[in-house]
Amino acid sequence: MKYLLLYIECSELSFINFAGDHNGLLLGGSGYPCRSFLMTPFLNPQGDARCRFNESLCHTRVLIEQTFGILKRRFQILHYEMDVQPNQAVVNTVASAVLHNIGIIRGDIINNESSTDPDNDNDTAPQHNGIQDGSTMREHIVQNYFS
Repeated sequence: MKYLLLYIECSELSFINFAGDHNGLLLGGSGYPCRSFLMTPFLNPQGDARCRFNESLCHTRVLIEQTFGILKRRFQILHYEMDVQPNQAVVNTVASAVLHNIGIIRGDIINNESSTDPDNDNDTAPQHNGIQDGSTMREHIVQNYFS
């Protein structure tokens, strides 16, 4: 996942977010810099609101990782490294999600076991200690939704 987020940060999506044309956020681990479009946990949260923010971010990331795990188990094309251009990888991923949703609608249930532990944030990337240009956005979120 580290490489996907690094690619996204350097891609056109990054420029779209900086221009304000895209309404949304990416979630990252503590190894990533906090950006206006990429929310990361506080390294040393002080106060209940920041702790709640970190907990919420961690639990949300776990749900996303579990969803990717379900898709990877169901569609083997996603399980292995794709030897395709990034645009085609997006098409493959979206098509897998659409087919998965059709399967859910039709009652095609798959085993949803996952070994992801919400209390275990296994970021392998080193912690980022550089410029935190997303810290204002993160503080805004903490003050408006976690205080």
